[in-house]
Amino acid sequence: MAAGYLALFKSGELERRAERLYARLALCDICPRYCRVNRREGEVGYCRTGYLPIVSSVCAHRGEEPALSGSRGSGTIFFGNCTMRCVYCQNYQISQNPVLQQSKAVSISALAEHMLYLQNELGCHNINLVTPSHVVPQIVAAVCAAVPGGLRIPLVYNTSGYDSVDTLRELDGIVDIYLPDLRYASNEPAKQFSGASDYVERARAAIKEMYRQVGGLVLDENGVAQRGLIVRLLILPHRLAGVKESLTWLAEELSPTVAVSIMAQYYPAHRAPQFHQLSRKITREEYEEILALLAELGIENGWVQEMESPESYLPDFSREGHPFEPAVKKPE
Repeated sequence: MAAGYLALFKSGELERRAERLYARLALCDICPRYCRVNRREGEVGYCRTGYLPIVSSVCAHRGEEPALSGSRGSGTIFFGNCTMRCVYCQNYQISQNPVLQQSKAVSISALAEHMLYLQNELGCHNINLVTPSHVVPQIVAAVCAAVPGGLRIPLVYNTSGYDSVDTLRELDGIVDIYLPDLRYASNEPAKQFSGASDYVERARAAIKEMYRQVGGLVLDENGVAQRGLIVRLLILPHRLAGVKESLTWLAEELSPTVAVSIMAQYYPAHRAPQFHQLSRKITREEYEEILALLAELGIENGWVQEMESPESYLPDFSREGHPFEPAVKKPE
């Protein structure tokens, strides 16, 4: 199955989309914050990112869902900064430290080269765009630049779910695989712990649009994802995420066959220890409650993370090379 953006490039539509998105940066409305700053001139709003995208890490990530990691890894590009302020963010080093991130701004051509490196040099199955919501124009422009160089593997849009539907519509036919979080079922914890008082309606509308575009998950003969939607749900302590309500919504509003990824890796990172509701890992009872609900709703597609040590999923973006894999010391 050919990546959707190839046909759009050939017709000229991909370049037109990039131009429309780039024009919107002059009065930025790319994400639901609608800051209306002129990012084309270097002004920054909530996402703290001007025109140039910030790339914090580029690697072959083998810790994603099996259908994304496959045998050769998911070609992951971690973008700096974010449209949310989650107090428990495991990527806080790059999502909430804008001063340190400014030195990692890259040109559109450099971003395109990163994509080609992941495909050609590392042999990854896909290009996995992590925290892309605020840099969609730059991503589309980079894909335009990379296609003549041979880019051909699927694009994965790996997002918090806090996305603008208008922006997502510009990605129709460009993104092959959507990987959104559905982080909350209530706006009260979303506001308190992530600074997003309208998260639920925004994320649900976004996920509906994603599903309209790509439908259910499609795998190749090797079990590697080629197209479709995978919804991630992170179990938080004290049922703060409302995973039960979100799973029910997915089954009723989309389909019981939707692919879900239940994540048990919560760890009280960043500022979480300051909040008693978030200061511990999840319990076995909280975990098994979700397993029972999956069976009750008839949701069978996807993955459930084991209750292993959550510390094993913590990245370190100060580490040279791979944020999830310690560098191997060469023998002297």
